[in-house]
Amino acid sequence: MMERRAKIADTKQPAKKFVRYKEGAVLYSMGLSKFQQMAHDAGATYKVDKLVLVNLEKFEQYLESFAEEI
Repeated sequence: MMERRAKIADTKQPAKKFVRYKEGAVLYSMGLSKFQQMAHDAGATYKVDKLVLVNLEKFEQYLESFAEEI
């Protein structure tokens, strides 16, 4: 059983560091315009010509700032 788990772990894709707006909105289950605004507010956007990429590490740090303390 352990052998099988090791094989499954080896096949996992490494997480992406950058995504486009549409992919990020799907990934975080939010609307496209809300994701765009939050990414911009987080300072996580990189514009290359007409392509915009979002740094997910910066975006997640920004998103964590909204966590409620219970």
